[in-house]
Amino acid sequence: MNGAIQRILVAGFSTRHVVSSAVRAGLEVCAIDNFCDQDLRNLVFAYERFEELAELPDLIRRFCSEQKVDAVITTSGAEDLVNLPVPILGTDPAIASQFLDKELTQRFFEEHGFPVPARALPGVFPAMLKPCRGSGGWRNALVTSEEDIRAWESIFPGEPYLLQELAPGIPASVCCVADGNRAKAVAVNLQILRGSREARYGFCGSLTPFRHQMADQMRMMAERIAAATGCCGVLGIDFLVTDTSITAIEVNPRFVATLDTIERATGCNLVRLHIDACHGVLPEVIPEIRRTCIRQILFAPQDLTITSDLSHLIPDVADIPVPPASFEKGDAVISVYGEGENESSARLALDKTIRRVSQYIG
Repeated sequence: MNGAIQRILVAGFSTRHVVSSAVRAGLEVCAIDNFCDQDLRNLVFAYERFEELAELPDLIRRFCSEQKVDAVITTSGAEDLVNLPVPILGTDPAIASQFLDKELTQRFFEEHGFPVPARALPGVFPAMLKPCRGSGGWRNALVTSEEDIRAWESIFPGEPYLLQELAPGIPASVCCVADGNRAKAVAVNLQILRGSREARYGFCGSLTPFRHQMADQMRMMAERIAAATGCCGVLGIDFLVTDTSITAIEVNPRFVATLDTIERATGCNLVRLHIDACHGVLPEVIPEIRRTCIRQILFAPQDLTITSDLSHLIPDVADIPVPPASFEKGDAVISVYGEGENESSARLALDKTIRRVSQYIG
């Protein structure tokens, strides 16, 4: 790691996972975040909360005028910010911007010959509708008619979208580190999606490692994709995988949401790998899998208010609400974890954690 970097600002919609890794890497960390959960506040020397992403650029500039910061790491919502007062540690915003647009990402996959869902022909259903901008899959929708498309457009008026043919497979991802020209795969993960209601394709957790017969092929394809993007530092490539095929879905030019399960499963530090990659150094060998770890986001089963400090449940929980915290039905409340020697034991541990937490959010 470059010794000159001592203090970093992590800025974006959700930063706790990156902040935690940076602290474990021995850095002094501050954050600008949409949530500013209890565990994040306990880790940083300063923090600022925002409501709307449009506030971020001015907040970062003011924050850096008040705090000594060597560099900024951007997370979701901040990847394409420019003219910041301190150096960006990661992918150039102009490059990141391409992969924040699903239409441009589709063209990238097509032009480089990577397998990607074909564009749906007009009037051919079913199809997958994806907003061109947005992360986490929360607004993706399966449409079976023109009426479905019109209904989506009424909810998100004026929002550009991409229509793709349905592709088979299990949602998976590969975390890579890249130096702008080369890339190394770090871990293969199972992506856990919401699975119901209007946000059925929304990300709500991960399992590392994802032991699948196509895992090595996913690693190799992810390294080729990541190297071709020009991205720098940690990034993620999303796939759909079957026993015989791999389909590329997205490039995430930022720190991956699977960071927690990757670090717990391997013992590696992704912020350290990120900084090294930004200085042209990639890991010679991939991190060894030590355990299996699963993370799941819990959602409010009904409108509720949490009045207890749940910090005593660490390390089995993260993204801890600051009490009193009110949630509407369906809101994300807290992250829970399970670890074990294999997937079965990790899921048993996760179930135990969920039972402990449910007494506070049931």
